[in-house]
Amino acid sequence: MRNVTLILDDGSRFHGKSFGYEKPVAGEVVFNTAMTGYPESLTDPSYAGQLMTLTYPLVGNYGVPPFTFAENGLPHFMESEKIHAEAIIVSDYSEKYSHWNAVESLGDWLKREQIPGITGIDTRELTKVLREHGVMMGKIVFDDEPDNIPQAEYAGVNYVDKVSCKEVIRYNEGKGKKKVVLVDCGVKSNIIRCLLKRDVEVIRVPWNYDFNSLEFDGLFISNGPGDPDTCDAAVQNIRKAMQNEKLPIFGICMGNQLLSKAGGAKIYKLKYGHRSHNQPVRMVGTEKCFITSQNHGYAVDNNTLGSDWEPLFINMNDGSNEGIRHKKNPWFSAQFHPEAASGPTDTEFLFDEFVKLL
Repeated sequence: MRNVTLILDDGSRFHGKSFGYEKPVAGEVVFNTAMTGYPESLTDPSYAGQLMTLTYPLVGNYGVPPFTFAENGLPHFMESEKIHAEAIIVSDYSEKYSHWNAVESLGDWLKREQIPGITGIDTRELTKVLREHGVMMGKIVFDDEPDNIPQAEYAGVNYVDKVSCKEVIRYNEGKGKKKVVLVDCGVKSNIIRCLLKRDVEVIRVPWNYDFNSLEFDGLFISNGPGDPDTCDAAVQNIRKAMQNEKLPIFGICMGNQLLSKAGGAKIYKLKYGHRSHNQPVRMVGTEKCFITSQNHGYAVDNNTLGSDWEPLFINMNDGSNEGIRHKKNPWFSAQFHPEAASGPTDTEFLFDEFVKLL
């Protein structure tokens, strides 16, 4: 294993060893506190442009499932067609793995997809630095190639455009009772699976596609990477769709932010984001609390919601917005991931609520 150094923008250095593909890489360094789910997280398009630190120390011990695809083109066990994170940073990589569904090691998979992985990093110390300072840019440099230093930008880059589909894709065509347009900002496969198993036809469109000329019964806005302020074309199309006050609209993650922006609210960047399986959210107006899977670095400013809107969920750790709803029209969203993959499935009922409205 070659020696590598993770260099953060504030000058902090962390020394480790390479167990993935050997190339220097740069990106926004973030941390995820989930204990499991690295195959799903790595293939989640929302991690595009980011170096993903896992705080759980032992990673790789259950290997990687097969990258097989269903007839409809969706992967069976992953969240997209490839790894989207720029790199993975762990404390203790396990070369040996054991799991009924594993076909290869995490290291072999990373090498095949040309994604760096580094181990031997004090991820607790790294996480403390990111919590105190906030997420920041970082680079992974190989110690025997000190002059080979990668560069990257994160702020202001339209990552949604990089990960969104390029043409319209239809699922369950002609079979579904109702049609849902899905605005693909970097959609996770399990969101599509959750809609398909509720017997709807899904029309997946690129993030900036004007879907308003299509025939459909409901609008779904997906998760996605980066800054929602780079996605104005999507906001304008959503706003156009909102002229039909009876049209059901449901957004998840970035979908929550884009729906909020279409309704006139503002977005801000969180200091270090929410990336974990155990974020507690409360449904506003009730004592109901849910444990949710999350992956986002931006949030909706509750104080900027218009008089027709109200928060639907609130984060119990920091009080930030976790969803909105319109007071009269059938429009709502969740900042967390009801489809999980990975994580707790306690809030999957939100898909039922959406389909009931169609």
